[in-house]
Amino acid sequence: MPRLPEKPDRDFDAQTRAAFDQMADYGAFENWSRVAAHHPPVLNQVGAMLTALRDGTTLPARLSELAMVTVSKINACDYCTTNHGPKLQVTGLSAEGIDRLLDVENHPELTELERDVVRYAEAVTTRAGKMRDAEVEALRAHLSDAQIVELTWRIALTGAFNRFNDALQIAPE
Repeated sequence: MPRLPEKPDRDFDAQTRAAFDQMADYGAFENWSRVAAHHPPVLNQVGAMLTALRDGTTLPARLSELAMVTVSKINACDYCTTNHGPKLQVTGLSAEGIDRLLDVENHPELTELERDVVRYAEAVTTRAGKMRDAEVEALRAHLSDAQIVELTWRIALTGAFNRFNDALQIAPE
């Protein structure tokens, strides 16, 4: 049960309804949206940002989902792991592969680029200020600068979502 009540439809004004509908169009994040609806600018801005990121993505979905699930597993965020794990499965990673994602060095389902993405997600999440240049250079062998910026933003954003969801105990849909 969340620490704040989920805001019911009857309490939505026009701005909140529009922001809620935008998030619904983005994906199945109703529980998150109903808690965020207590402050409509948060719901509105997050929905607008996520939609813009989706519409302007430069990354394959598998790489984005690998990064987001890695961060969520490191931070033990049930909400994000539950919501993004199935999206990662759609890209071809098995449930067992998701369970052992953090065992990147011995992971039989990941390509070298995918291992680099998981390693990078771990580095950004746990030691962003102490990363080695080689961790970014490994990505540059396969990804454009725009893709690295997008990947880094998604990793950092996932960490923020993890903290928001865990602090307010938002339940997975």
